[in-house]
Amino acid sequence: MRAVVCQAVRDVRIAPPPPPVDPSADPVVAAGRQLTDDLSASAHAIGELMLEVAPAYLSETEAATGVMALLCEQIGEPLEHGLAARRYAMSGDRRALHGTVL
Repeated sequence: MRAVVCQAVRDVRIAPPPPPVDPSADPVVAAGRQLTDDLSASAHAIGELMLEVAPAYLSETEAATGVMALLCEQIGEPLEHGLAARRYAMSGDRRALHGTVL
């Protein structure tokens, strides 16, 4: 039952947006976009991990003071980055990463 619910939640969540269809002719801009896309994808994966230990129904304060702080410490991720990645995994909005990961 747990696996079915987890899969349903993953199906409902918004995945990171796909890369732009028309890549830039400038190689520096294209490389910057690719780096941003890679960072966003890894932040989304970390956010899903954070949601496993601190479900979305918990407030940020409850999530930060619970098991999530311990997980962030163990994986070497600052708690602020973990919280931002959690928000990004819930919303799919890259602005959740502004000032922390991106």
